[in-house]
This record gives sequence, C-alpha cells and structure tokens, in this order.
Amino acid sequence: MLNHRDIRSAPIYQEIERFYESLYAPGTDAVTDAGELSVSPDGRLISFTGTLYTGTTEPPVTRVVSLDRASRGIEVRQPSGTSDRLPRWSPDGESLAYLSDAVSRGDFQVFVQHGGAAARALPALDGVIESMEWSPEGTRLLLGVAGRGADLAGCQGGATTLRSEEDVPGWVPTMDTGDADNLWRHAWIVDVASGRATRVGPERLNVWESCWLGRAAIACVVSDSHSEGSWYQARLVRIELDTGVVAELLRSPDQLGVPAAAPRGDRLAVIEAVCSDRMIVAGALVLIETGAGTGNGPGTVRRIDTLGADVTHAAWRRDEALLYAGIRGLETVVGEVDPRSGAVRELWSDRERTCAGWYPQLAPLPAGGAVIVGESFTTAPEIAEVDADGYRVLKSLAAIPSAATAATSATSATSAAGVAVESCAWRGRDGLEIQGVLIRPEGRGPWPLVMDIHGGPVWACRNRWQGRLRGARVLANHGIASLYPNPRGSSGRGAEFARRVKGDMGGEDTYDYLRGIDSLVERGIADPARLGVTGISYGGFMSAWLVTQDTRFAAAVPISPVTDWFSQHRTSQIPYFDSLFLDGAPAAADGLFFRRSPAMYADRVRTPVLQLTGALDQNTPPTQALEFHRSLLEQGRTSVLATYPTSGHGIRSFPQVIDATARYVAWFLHHFSMR
Repeated sequence: MLNHRDIRSAPIYQEIERFYESLYAPGTDAVTDAGELSVSPDGRLISFTGTLYTGTTEPPVTRVVSLDRASRGIEVRQPSGTSDRLPRWSPDGESLAYLSDAVSRGDFQVFVQHGGAAARALPALDGVIESMEWSPEGTRLLLGVAGRGADLAGCQGGATTLRSEEDVPGWVPTMDTGDADNLWRHAWIVDVASGRATRVGPERLNVWESCWLGRAAIACVVSDSHSEGSWYQARLVRIELDTGVVAELLRSPDQLGVPAAAPRGDRLAVIEAVCSDRMIVAGALVLIETGAGTGNGPGTVRRIDTLGADVTHAAWRRDEALLYAGIRGLETVVGEVDPRSGAVRELWSDRERTCAGWYPQLAPLPAGGAVIVGESFTTAPEIAEVDADGYRVLKSLAAIPSAATAATSATSATSAAGVAVESCAWRGRDGLEIQGVLIRPEGRGPWPLVMDIHGGPVWACRNRWQGRLRGARVLANHGIASLYPNPRGSSGRGAEFARRVKGDMGGEDTYDYLRGIDSLVERGIADPARLGVTGISYGGFMSAWLVTQDTRFAAAVPISPVTDWFSQHRTSQIPYFDSLFLDGAPAAADGLFFRRSPAMYADRVRTPVLQLTGALDQNTPPTQALEFHRSLLEQGRTSVLATYPTSGHGIRSFPQVIDATARYVAWFLHHFSMR
C-alpha cells in the first residue's frame, strides 16, 4: 500500500478521513475555524473570516461571519460568490467591506455593504488583493494588490498568484523574463463612493505591506525589486499621496513587517525581526514618531521593551493605546503600550492556550482588551476576549460541542481522551536551554517517538490545536509520541537566540534536536529502537539532514525539503535566503552549500525515507525531493517519493492533506513495527 498511487480504499486512509471529518463536520454548515478579525467601532460585533467544509474531497470555503458579543449568536453572511473573506468595519461602523469571488471564481474583489442595503461591488482591479484597510475618515480603502504572476510567500503556498487567462493554445510556453509588469505588488487607494482607484507610489517600487499614515500619506514596507528574495532587505517608507514623494522612515539589517499607524498618523509601529519567511515575523516592537500633521520630519525611533516577548502583531485601539500579541518561550502574550511613555502593561499570558494563525494576532476592543482566536491541542478554535481579568470564551468553533474541552489547568500538562500534552526542556551541547512541546499517549512509556521539526528555521512550535498538527493525534491513538522542538533559531526567545541559526543551518541546531531525543530516552518516554523524524520546509531539510548524520532513526518523512543548496539557490524563488542563512557563496565548491546538503551524503543513510512534495512549490521546488530520492535509490536505500501535482509549499489543501497524512502515519507504523 505504501507505494501505491491511489490509497483511498486503504484502512489507514479511511481512518485519517474520519479523523478530519470529526474535526470539520463537512456538509453541516458548521464554521470550524476563524481568522482576519475585525471589531465594529461600538464593540458590539466581531466579524471574521469563517471556514466551512462542504466535504473532504475539496478545499473548504470561507464566509464572512459576525458574532454578537452580547448574545454570542453568530450570523453567517450568505455568500456572494464561492467564498467571501477579509471583513473590515468602517470607522463609523456603518459599512462593512470584504472580498468576494462573486464575479469570477478564485478572483477576490472588493464589496461594500452599507447599513441594511445589499452589498455593492467596487470596480475590479487587475490583480490579487492581499490586504485592505479603511482610511481614518472612512471614505477610502487602502488595498495591497499583487500582480497576477507575483511570488507567494511560503506560508501562502510558495507558488504564484492567479495568472490572467489568455486565449492561447495549451502548448504555448509560459515565459519568464524576470521583469514582467505582472510580478510587482503595489498599494492602491479606492474612493468608496465613486469606485475610482489610484495606484500609489512609483511603478517600480514593490510594496509588500502598507497602512494609512493619517489621511494624507501611507507607510509601506518596500523594496526596489519584486522578487520574493528582495523582501529580506526591504525598508520602511512614507509615501505622500498628493506629491508621491517617498521618504525613508526605517532601514534595518534585519527584516521589517506588520506596520500599523495610530489613527492620527503621528506614530507608527512596526516589527523588526530576524526572519526566514515573509509574513512570519516575530521580534522587537519599534515605535516611530512620524511627524505627520506637524510639518516636521520623522522623529524618534524607539524599541519598546515588551517584557521578553517577541511581538508578532500590533494594532491601535486609539491614538494613545497600542496593543500587541507575541510569544515568550512557550507562552502566548497580549499586552498594551502607552506610546507617550513607552510603558508596557501585560494583559494576558498563557502556556496552555495560544492564538490561531502562523503567529498570534489580535483585534482591539474599543473599551479595552482584545479579541483573539484561541486554541490549544485539546481546544478547538474559539473566539475569545482577553484582558487584565483573564480569558473568556465567546464562541467555540468545535464541530462537535463536546470537543470544546478548554484547558483550564495552570500546570504544564493537559490531556484529552487518552493523549497528554506537556512542555519540556533540555540543554544543547553548549548548555543553551532548548524547549519543546511533547504530545504522548497517557500512561507509562517508553513509546515510539516521532520528532516533528518546524519550518523557517525562524518560527516556533506552540500548543496548537490538533487539527493543525499533521497526524499527531492519530499517531498518539496508535501509541506513538510526538516531539515538537524549538531549537536555537526559533522565535520567542529574543533576536540573539533567533540569530544563532544564521550562517549555521544544519550546524549546532543538529545537536539541539538529537539531545532532545536523548533527554526523552533518558526519561523513559522515547523508545530508542523506534524513533522517527519529519518536518516541513526547513523541517523537511532537517529531517533529511539528520538521517545523513545519525543512524538512530527507524523512519523519516521529509515534507517540502531542501536537499541540495546549490540547486535550491538556482531554482527557488528566495535565493537570497540561503545566501543569508548559510552565510556563504553558492559558487564555492567547498563551502556550506556543499557541506550542508543532504543529497551529498546519501551514502550514509540507513533510514527508510518517504518524501512528500508539491509540484507547484517555488519555495522548495519539487526537484529538491527528487534529487534526494534518486540519490538514495542510487545507493540502494529504501526511498519513496510522493509528488502532489496541484500542491504548493507544505501540502495544505484538501483532499491532499488526507492522503499525505495517511502516507505519513502509515510509513511510521510500518517501519516501527519492523523493530
């Protein structure tokens, strides 16, 4: 079965399908996940993008959902297209803007509903709308628009945006000149009443993110190239709307993201961080006095002490109150900054619960506190309020109400239906503390163990809902534990901790992983004869790398891996990343590009390897997995490669997720049973 192309009739596939059906209740119109929160100015309604599954044989659809804070009832807006998303309340609370693909499936354009009137479509823009924000006076919308052909970040799937349909035969080649007009991202401003759209800024200035800076300017994270790799050197600028003048506000040796300005426009917050992926930013909160409305130029730049938390999102409640979300080790944190003094007040922190999304995000409440999408391994996504008085659930999105088992324990371990979740820590070779999350069957070990390595490398594992952790719950049901480590280079421990992986990918972090396994073996949790390793993206690279460096693993499943840094540099959409994080030249035959490439050491591998990859992936192209696969076969090793023809980076869409999870679980079950 493990080598078959179609495994839908296999018992393990059907088991995985039932598992996902229990989480998402397909066909019941249940809203089972949420994101893109927006709170009405009076604080009465919380609108969000809700996810619904019509079945497990197709991707989910999204709807604009509103939750009444008083009654806690929800209203699912009837779709104007296949999917609606990104609701945004106007400052006066009279209008709700959102995106919909009502005109053309998959092509999301702006709709605005005013009061009880029917939603009105604004004139379509030729591009993919990625962000939307109302102007301070509520008459205009600021849109972030990617060309139809622009690169997508790894967390977006690592492919390209929707290309324009052309009336040409199928055999006509696609073209890549490196400088086509449809590769750029720009900021656009749309007058809601007239529908008139105006592009902001120079034509050859790539705008990655933008926000209003008062009424007369916008702040943008920009670069002079459209390439995904150029984001790593992006800078923060102000663009005046009347003159088009571009003025630099901040340039950093690290990366910048998530700009957010006070309504008055005189203060601007941005996150400065060591990053390996665009849109996955965790670091220092920087506050800039912009001079907007004063006639003066930019003023002071302050880095706010957020009490050890790496900030992942910031939003203004009013001109004098800035809220932030972040992570501190294995804790999720929400706090508030007084921008005048820089004083920080932490509102809520928790090791058991976290926020949905790649990193924690929030939406401020007008009277204080914030709204988040809370979750934990044992708790399905839920809309919750957090403030100095604690955490309050407004609406659970558990498909089955009894599954909404919120963890209330203040200890470091929780459990649900035979599975325990706990935090753990160990020391690297140099004595550095490394942290992780352990998911294990209840009772006494030792158990077979799968180490699941996060991507990035600058990211972090948290106590996330089981629906986001590929196969962890199913493995536990079969008596297998899972370790999610946060080695050096992970977020949540400050910039210097994150910086430890730069120039040394596959170096000292190798031993952080191995010593984590050693610690669990010593504690009697992990069975040393039945160890597995897996991971996505950087985790895919590292799970391929580890089996070339250590023979202890009974099975490995690299997902979307890098296996040859030479060819990765020349075929990926982010070549600057590997030059930055390997701190080397791709033309150097004896450098780290060679010494840290798993494909170069295939002769050392004794572990059976299954690789899963997406054919549309441009972050870690599918040829990376192919190189390792053929290198292993050449050495007579056990290797299987599954390539999903319609998937990008990470294999995240249904039904491919079911198939990939079934193969992943079956691979470990089979090879652990051989020991």
